[in-house]
Amino acid sequence: MSEPLTVEIAGLKLSNPTMLASGILGLSAAPLERIVESGAAAIVTKSIGLKPRMGYANPTVVQAECGLINAMGLPNPGIEMFTEEIREMKHLGVPIIVSVYGYSPTEFAQVASEAVKAGADAVELNLSCPHVEKTGAEIGQNPENVADTIRKVKTVVDKPVFAKLTPNTTDITELAVAAEEAGADAVTAINTVRAMAIDVETARPILANKFGGLSGPAIKPVAVRCVYEIYEKVKIPIIGCGGITGWRDAVEFMLAGAAAVQVGTAVAFKDFQVFSEIAKGVKSYLERKGFRSVREIVGIAHRS
Repeated sequence: MSEPLTVEIAGLKLSNPTMLASGILGLSAAPLERIVESGAAAIVTKSIGLKPRMGYANPTVVQAECGLINAMGLPNPGIEMFTEEIREMKHLGVPIIVSVYGYSPTEFAQVASEAVKAGADAVELNLSCPHVEKTGAEIGQNPENVADTIRKVKTVVDKPVFAKLTPNTTDITELAVAAEEAGADAVTAINTVRAMAIDVETARPILANKFGGLSGPAIKPVAVRCVYEIYEKVKIPIIGCGGITGWRDAVEFMLAGAAAVQVGTAVAFKDFQVFSEIAKGVKSYLERKGFRSVREIVGIAHRS
């Protein structure tokens, strides 16, 4: 009999349902060791592009009352330089999911291909970054673009392909359906919500880019709603993401339809131990409610 916390997402076996979300850490193997030691069952790297990118000038992060607004600008060394880091991450002993972005379906495919060749266990397509022009949400808000990108990537990789969806759209379920029909193995919902902050003394936007993405507890109700709606439209696994800081949040996402969850901003607000705390809390919940596995609670809010 399998352990109650064990989950499988598109063939990837996780010892518990928690993953490190993209965007927090993930450009080098060293700091990720502590994340894994603290209980994360999978790692999603920062988003990597075809060429190096410096990102935006400071300030790139501002704290909101219930989260963070960031506009980092996708800083990364480019996939050619990053392949060595992917190889080093393999010793961590958990699935390595490389987040990739591009300015066209062909670029997404090129980056994904190189990531898989270097040892990535899966790729997550960043179709949802809200603050970089001509990529991310600008591609991911259109179902046809989502489908085209996924189909192109699927032709060049033999590993699972996850589509990270944007909440900055009229109907996120249209994007999820397009992703599933194009062959995505799972969807991640959601990325950050487009936001900004203004300094009342200077009367100027605080972020250098003016606009950024809001993460943290403030967006959890939005993310739960998105997962709930997507679950009613697609059959592929959903990975919940957005404002998860404790086991109750994780369980809420699972009840809405998430097979696993990603934790991001809570790592900055709390501590790396948030992963083990969530896993222990979920296990206690299962035992208290008489469930034998995480799988048994996925989506049951739809049957209530």
